[in-house]
Amino acid sequence: MARSLEPLVVGKVIGDVVDMFSPAVELTVRYGSKQVGNGCEIKPSAAADRPKAQILGPPNHANLYTLVMVDPDAPSPSEPTLREWLHWIVVDIPEGLDATKGKEVVPYMGPKPPTGIHRYMFALFRQRSGTILAGNVPSPEARGNFRTRQFAAQYGLGLPVAAVYFNSQKEPGTRKR
Repeated sequence: MARSLEPLVVGKVIGDVVDMFSPAVELTVRYGSKQVGNGCEIKPSAAADRPKAQILGPPNHANLYTLVMVDPDAPSPSEPTLREWLHWIVVDIPEGLDATKGKEVVPYMGPKPPTGIHRYMFALFRQRSGTILAGNVPSPEARGNFRTRQFAAQYGLGLPVAAVYFNSQKEPGTRKR
């Protein structure tokens, strides 16, 4: 399973957003029929609606997870590598089920890259045994200046147990003359 981390290292998701971790579960993310694979290209229009994020394995309501989606490439002149744009937070997702079975803390917002190629990363964290986060994790006042590491530390989540990312860039618009 360690080989599956290589694209996350090459894509600088490990380093820019999260620290090195050992994958412990399998996370699949799909936009319609398109499965997110590390570094794949997905157009913003194809990712406008909330994806199906599934934690694979037999259903186990004793193991709960938190899913965070961020854009680590959001522009910031003062801290270009530290600022993340928050796109989605779902807590209390039971193992073996999809994110719709958890509690959405921050509603999904699809990619809106202003310029260049942006990475959109999903990080999955296992919650401590018996910990329910719904009602304890307030929705941030703003989506900008989010830090995945700080969020994980604040809620005792530790390192991720799975992560996947895709690239997206602004689609050309139709010009009116």
